[in-house]
Amino acid sequence: MHLLWGTLVILAGLFLLVCSSLKSEFFIYRLLVARSKMLWGEKTYRFHQIAGIIVIVFGVFIALGYI
Repeated sequence: MHLLWGTLVILAGLFLLVCSSLKSEFFIYRLLVARSKMLWGEKTYRFHQIAGIIVIVFGVFIALGYI
């Protein structure tokens, strides 16, 4: 069960990382950017890249059963 949830969390982190790197116009990502721009301004994409990496690492820990 840890492997399933870990994989899902890793995929969410990859989505965030890839979309922020490409500055995607995907509908769901545009909603995230709109909310984040209020706080982060022009650094929104960098914030999403860092957050995506943190989510991926967290997902790996879940998949391995550490969390």
